[in-house]
Amino acid sequence: MPIILVTLSPSQYKQMGAKSFLVSATIFYLLLFGCFATAATPSGKRILGRTPCKRLVFYFHDIIYNGHNSRNATAAIIGAPAWGNRTILGGQNHFGDLVVFDDPITLDNNLHSTPVGRAQGFYIYDKKDIFTAWLGFSFVLNSTEHKGSINFAGADPLMNKTRDISVIGGTGDFFMTRGVATLETDSFEGEVYFRLRVDIKLYECW
Repeated sequence: MPIILVTLSPSQYKQMGAKSFLVSATIFYLLLFGCFATAATPSGKRILGRTPCKRLVFYFHDIIYNGHNSRNATAAIIGAPAWGNRTILGGQNHFGDLVVFDDPITLDNNLHSTPVGRAQGFYIYDKKDIFTAWLGFSFVLNSTEHKGSINFAGADPLMNKTRDISVIGGTGDFFMTRGVATLETDSFEGEVYFRLRVDIKLYECW
């Protein structure tokens, strides 16, 4: 079979090189940005972020001791400013009150559902002029589906409908995990009981 040689001019070589570069750049762009997904912050702003490697939703139920409910209470005031006490949350947006808790975690919003773990930690009301707190706690999970702990920390501006706090680590099934948890006050009864919905989005899963 005869071999046919095609001779290209220098201008044709340049045109082919430009087209190859354009195709390669387009493929690289699609591969790079196709690995990311667009997410939204609570304020509605769009950000470029990764898709969570794991997503979980839990509820935890906080019943504060008020001097009459020691049998059912799961939280207690352990520190208070001079104008407050350790039985009733103080005035001025509870500023200075420190509360420790050991709350049941459920898969739905029913306080009487079977717990899948405990939420253990503390929160401190840290501003006089607005109702807000700072949280540090762990979800200690011990169910047939999940075993281990997830650790959380961050500011909780309670007047916002949803609030994000950091997932800063974990153990067991959640070893060294990191991510974001979105809190939402699902229900409350005065200053004795509240229920939080916790939407956990993990971005590092081992």
